[in-house]
Amino acid sequence: MDIRSDIGSCGLSHPPPIRGKETYVARQVYHSHLQRLLRVNDVGFKNRFREVHLWVRPYKNGGRCPHCGHRGRLLCSHRQERVWEDIPWGWVEVFFHYVPREILCRTHGRVQEEIPWARPHSREPYRFEYLVLRYCRIMTQQAAADLLRIPASTLSDLLHRLIVHFRQDHRIRSLRVLGVDEISYEKGHRFATVVYDLARSKVVWIGDGKGRETIDRFFRDGLSSEQRKRVQFASCDMSATYIGAILDHCPHAKLVLDRFHIVKSLNAAVDEVRKEQWRAASAQDRKVLKGLRWLLYRHSSTRTKGQTRILNALRRGNIRIHRAWVLKDEFEHFWDYSSLGRARTFIKRWCTTALRSRLEPLRQFVQTLRKYEEHILTFVETGLTNAVAEGVNRVIRMVKNRASGFSSLAAFSDLIFLTIGDVDILGKFPNTFRVP
Repeated sequence: MDIRSDIGSCGLSHPPPIRGKETYVARQVYHSHLQRLLRVNDVGFKNRFREVHLWVRPYKNGGRCPHCGHRGRLLCSHRQERVWEDIPWGWVEVFFHYVPREILCRTHGRVQEEIPWARPHSREPYRFEYLVLRYCRIMTQQAAADLLRIPASTLSDLLHRLIVHFRQDHRIRSLRVLGVDEISYEKGHRFATVVYDLARSKVVWIGDGKGRETIDRFFRDGLSSEQRKRVQFASCDMSATYIGAILDHCPHAKLVLDRFHIVKSLNAAVDEVRKEQWRAASAQDRKVLKGLRWLLYRHSSTRTKGQTRILNALRRGNIRIHRAWVLKDEFEHFWDYSSLGRARTFIKRWCTTALRSRLEPLRQFVQTLRKYEEHILTFVETGLTNAVAEGVNRVIRMVKNRASGFSSLAAFSDLIFLTIGDVDILGKFPNTFRVP
C-alpha cells in the first residue's frame, strides 16, 4: 500500500509541495552533510505528525554500479518502493522512501543502482547504523533503543548484523605479542577463552569454553602457519591447557607466565598457612591472629611502619605465619632482577629456604615454581606481563556489568569486539555519516 494514500488520515489529502512547515521539517530532518547525497521531493506526515515521510532521490550520484562505482545505462523496470528508517527527530520518527532503479553495468551486467545513504539490502541508513554502534559502546542496549525509538530486540539483531558484516572478512594481522586468558559470561560457571594482542591492547578472538579444544581452534583456524611462526612472545596464567597449546603451536615464541598469577599463587600459599594456624589456635591466640589476612597480602611498598611492626611481632606470637610472611616478602625481590643468571640463583636459593621452612603450602608452591621455572625467568628478559590483558578484562567486566550479564556468548562477543576489538568498526564509516 502506498503510504501517500494513507496520509489523508492525518488531515492531508495528498503530499503537498515542499514549502512552509514542510520545508522547515525537511531541512531539520536531514542535515546539511546529506545534501550532497540526496534531495527531498515530497514530505508527508502520519500518525498525528509523529511520523515524517520523505520521498528522496540521489543527488548527482545515482545510477552507479554498487560493485565498481561506474555509471550504467538506466533500464525501465517496475520495482517496489523501499523504506529506510532514519534517525528520529526528537519525538518524530523519520522515514526515507525511494524506488531503486536497475542499471546495465558494462562489467557486472544488470544490477540495482547503488544507494548512497545506505548499505545494499539494509533497511537503515548509514548514520542510523553509526548511532546504533556508538550508543551501544557507552550505554545499555535498552537505553540506546529508547533513544532511537525502536524495540530493544530489533536493536540487538541490528547490532549483531553490523558486527558480523564489518568483521566477516577480517583476518588477524601483525600478531607478535599474544596473551590468553579466560572470562565468565553467565551464571553457572560458563567460561570463554579470550586471545589478546598485548602490543595493541585489543581483543582478537573469543571462543566458547576454556578447554584445550577451544584454544587449539584459535591456533588452527585463526592463525596460519606463517602467522604462528611470527609470534615472538606469549603470556598466560599457569593453566596447563594454555601453556601446552602455546608450546605446541608456537614453539619459537618465548612464553612468559603472568606475574600477577604467580604472586596470587604465593599469596594463596601464605594464606593457607594462616588458616592452618587459625584452626589450631585457641580462643585467646585467635585474638592475636585476627585481621592478618589482608595485612599479609599487602606489598612491602604499600605497608605502613605500624603494619610492619605488627607482622614482626608474629615472630614471638606465631613463628610459622611469620616465616611464611618473610618468605613472601623476600620473593618480591625477584621481579627487580635484570640479570638472568642472578635471577636463576635467587630462585634456587629461595626454593631451598622455602623447602626447609617445613610449611607444606609453600613446599607445594615451590614444586609449581620449579615446574615452570624457565617460563618465569623469561620475565627477566622481556618484562612482559599479562597486565594489559587484565586491563582489557576490566573493560570486559564493565561491558558485562552494564548489561547485567549475557545469556549467550554471541551477544557478549558483539559488544566486546565493538568496545575493545582489533577492528575499528566506527572508523569504517565515512565522515559524512558520523553523527555528532
